[in-house]
Amino acid sequence: MPRIVGVSGNITAPSRTLSLVDAVVAKASQKFHSPGEVIDISRLTADLGPTVSFNNFPPALTQAYDKLHQSDLIVIGTPVYKASYTGLLKHFFDLVDPKKLTGKVAILVATGGSDNHALVLESHLRSLASFFGIYTIPTTIYAKDIEFKDYQLESPLIEQRIDQALEQAGVLIKQHLPETLVA
Repeated sequence: MPRIVGVSGNITAPSRTLSLVDAVVAKASQKFHSPGEVIDISRLTADLGPTVSFNNFPPALTQAYDKLHQSDLIVIGTPVYKASYTGLLKHFFDLVDPKKLTGKVAILVATGGSDNHALVLESHLRSLASFFGIYTIPTTIYAKDIEFKDYQLESPLIEQRIDQALEQAGVLIKQHLPETLVA
């Protein structure tokens, strides 16, 4: 069973991004018969913001990084602000030892107000994952604000993209994490 962890780079609550990451993690947990967890950056702001040392993390950050390091499948999500991912998501990944994520599989997701922001997945998140040696699946998931109602995903098209992404993730997990059993 792959260990599934989502990282939601939202900085406010409620959050469409958190809802999307939760939806992907829940479907992944169901598909791969494995529990999933979500790291919500908005809950770590008090500890994450002032942390600059690699050797002295507050307990909440230590727990988050332990979950991330032990994962096999990572769902990386961000709201798009001014054509980029959030600064706290960047800072969260700045504090990760690059060797600890090599060979993991990732699904990249983002939310935003218009289609103009969809390329952030390719230009920013895919390059971030590549730096860490993370295998990213071809399908990315971008959901606009209008695809949510009361901060909950309500889009059959996005649900289909999630299913497609999980099929691709299963293939990569089997290829690159052979010790992990995938249903």
